Amino acid sequence: MPFVPNLPTVVIVGADKGGVGKTTLSRVILDYFGAQGLATRAFDTESPKGSLKRFFPSITEVVNLRDSDDQVNVFDTIGTSAITLIDIRAGLLTDTLTLLTEIGFLDMVKDGKVNTAVMHVIGSTMDSFGEIEATSKLLAGAKHCIVLNRNNGAEFFKGIDDVARQALSLGSSIIDVPMLDPRAMEHVDAASVPFGEFEKDPKFSFVMRGKVRHWEKQVFAQLDAADFNIH
Repeated sequence: MPFVPNLPTVVIVGADKGGVGKTTLSRVILDYFGAQGLATRAFDTESPKGSLKRFFPSITEVVNLRDSDDQVNVFDTIGTSAITLIDIRAGLLTDTLTLLTEIGFLDMVKDGKVNTAVMHVIGSTMDSFGEIEATSKLLAGAKHCIVLNRNNGAEFFKGIDDVARQALSLGSSIIDVPMLDPRAMEHVDAASVPFGEFEKDPKFSFVMRGKVRHWEKQVFAQLDAADFNIH
């Protein structure tokens, strides 16, 4: 399911479970589209403070997706940027997809009027399996990428292969984000800059920059394989 050029693209990063690394994924996706030279904006739904905004302050707005005015602010303006990324706070993914069904946004996806991908970051619990099944039923016509983020320490159904196969087969693709060296992650977090900016700036550690660069290339390759490149 490649993205169609010249259509607005909406990427929703979320999970109903917390602590699975949604914002880490949002940060690397913003770097990925930025490397393609695409006009990108982001919405951070960790209202009121936000965590994504700390790394991308110039393109990120903090919103409350339970508020009707903020819903208008996000979804009435999809055509104003090539890429819109929405980092969904824990517990709000199903509610957000239900909203998009009710307002007809997912009908636009089915009609080919907007590129949409849901990046579903999972943990290694049966609750995550249930999330995948419920989400897949709402997403006809959209990419439903199941994301295994190794940085959250999950085992992802290790030892119960039948469960893993059933769960992962419900998505349109699987993105397996490798673990970034924890010390390198700490350095980037302390710097409060995007991964891509950190690895290019010589004021930061040469070793840590190399680790971040290698890791981000691996993630970019996963996104390429899932047809996220829209050139």
